[in-house]
Amino acid sequence: MRKQESSIAQVTKGGSAVRNYQDTIVGHRSLLKLIYFEFALFCGAFPGALGILLRKLLWPRLFGACERGVVFGSNVTLRHPHRIGLGERCVVSDGCVLDACTESEVVIEIGVDCILSNNVLISCKNGSVSIGQRVGVGAQTIIHAVNSCIVEIGHDVMIGPRCYLAGGGNYNTDRLDVPMSQQGPKQETGVRLGSDIWLGANVSVLPDVSN
Repeated sequence: MRKQESSIAQVTKGGSAVRNYQDTIVGHRSLLKLIYFEFALFCGAFPGALGILLRKLLWPRLFGACERGVVFGSNVTLRHPHRIGLGERCVVSDGCVLDACTESEVVIEIGVDCILSNNVLISCKNGSVSIGQRVGVGAQTIIHAVNSCIVEIGHDVMIGPRCYLAGGGNYNTDRLDVPMSQQGPKQETGVRLGSDIWLGANVSVLPDVSN
């Protein structure tokens, strides 16, 4: 597949709105894949047992890897799901966002028996996120990886609600004559958390942190 542009460039560039949508959200130019993606996401809003059953039947084919026993809540947002791998018995709760719109083939990997609570956001913009086994991620937590950085989380990690893990994203600020947004991103190494770690509520983990 051709090299991915930034999400903003894809959305605002000229040409077909359908093609821009395929590049930004679906990740494929195939019409059949677009139709299947749209039908699967249409079932994403169904509540209750029927919605869980439909997503269990339809959604695994969207992903690069989706092992047995994965459960999807309602109103989950997916971008480039073919770049996402989910281990056995993962739970992706209501309102989660899994955004893998970037260049690499697999950029979000979530291990066995992980739980993403309501409204968790995992976003990769030319970065990657790797989550080990038996990890619980609290509600409204944001995990963000950009600029070739990685967020790596070990096994048996507990992350409380409303945490923020930032793999990259800071800008250079040395020059006073150039706006910060135009000075480009800093070269950073991302975030690496080992196993058996507990982050309480509202914890921020900034780039270049390793434990």
